[in-house]
Amino acid sequence: MNFAKFIIRRLLLMILVLFGISVIVFYLSRGYPSKFPPWGQYVTLAMSPAEINYIKQIHGFNLPLYEQYFYWLKDVASGNWGISKWAGNEATITVFKDRFPLTVELAIASMIITIAVALPLGILSATRNNKLPDHVSRIIALSGYSMPIFWLGFLFQLLFSYYFKLWGLPGLPSSGYASQSFINSVHPITGLPVLDAIIEGNGSYFVSSLAHLILPAITLAFASLGYLTRIVRSSMLEVLKQDYIVLARSKGLTERVVTYRHALRNALIPMVTVTGVLFASLLGGVVVVEYVFSWPGVGSAALQATFADDTNFLMLYTIVSAAIIVIANLAVDLLYGVIDPRIRLS
Repeated sequence: MNFAKFIIRRLLLMILVLFGISVIVFYLSRGYPSKFPPWGQYVTLAMSPAEINYIKQIHGFNLPLYEQYFYWLKDVASGNWGISKWAGNEATITVFKDRFPLTVELAIASMIITIAVALPLGILSATRNNKLPDHVSRIIALSGYSMPIFWLGFLFQLLFSYYFKLWGLPGLPSSGYASQSFINSVHPITGLPVLDAIIEGNGSYFVSSLAHLILPAITLAFASLGYLTRIVRSSMLEVLKQDYIVLARSKGLTERVVTYRHALRNALIPMVTVTGVLFASLLGGVVVVEYVFSWPGVGSAALQATFADDTNFLMLYTIVSAAIIVIANLAVDLLYGVIDPRIRLS
C-alpha cells in the first residue's frame, strides 16, 4: 500500500513538472517576435485573406498569449504540431516519428555499452584500490569525460573507416544507419533498423545496420562511461567501509560474495540515478554525435530546425526531451523503492 502511494505521489509530481515545462516552452516560443509568425505554419500562398483570418480564429492566434496557450494544448493533444519548414513543409509530428526510433536505437546501444564497461570497471577499481587496475580505470574515466566528443568521433572515423581500409582491414561505416540499398528497399516495422532486421530475419540488413551503429554508439558511450565508472568506484569504496561489510568478512565469507551479494546492491543507488539521467539525455537526442556521423535522428533534426528557425519542431523536440527526462526520473524513483524498500516510506 505504501509503495502504491509512493508511485501516485511521483506521478502527480511528474504531471505538474510537465505542465510547468509546457508553459515555459510555449511562452519562450510564442512570447517573442519571430520572422515566421505562428499562424504561418497553416498558411499557403494560395489562401485568401479571409481564409488566413479563419485559420487565426480557429487556432486562437488573434487572442492574448495566455489564451493561445490553451488552443495550443488542444492542438498538441490532437497531434497537430504544425509543419516543419526545414523538412519541406511536412507535418512536424511525422518528421519526428520517422527520426525518433533511430535516436532510441543509438541511445540504447550506447547505454548497453556504457553499463557493460563501467559497472565491472568501477567494481574492479574499488576492489583494487590504488593498484594497477584502479590506475587504468582512472585513465579511461578521465579520458572519457575530458575528451571532446566531436573530436573522438572524428578519430574513430579516421581510424576505422579510412586507415583500416587503407591497410586492407575490414572497415566500419562512418555515416548513416544502413547501406543505401536497404534504406530504399526495406520497409521499416518499428523504425529501429537492428530490431527490424531481426524481425524480418534479414541477415544482410542486420549486419549493415549493426556495422553502422558501432562507431556512433561507442563514441557516445565513451563520453559517459568515464563518469559512470567514477560513480560506481566511489560508491563501492564507501560501501566497502561499512560495518556490515566488515562483519560479513569476519564471518569468513569469500570476497566475491561480500562484493557482489552484500556491497553491490547498496552501491547501485547512485549508479541508478546517473544511469537514468544519462539515458534520458541520450534518448533526447545527442546533437553532436548524430551530426558527426550523419545519423538521421531527432538530435540532428533539431540542429537543422534551429538553423531554419523552425519553432514547431523545436517545441516538439523540447517537450518530448523534457518528458523523457521526467519519466526517467520517475523510473529511477521506482527502482529506488525496489533496491531499498526504506525509500518507499520517505
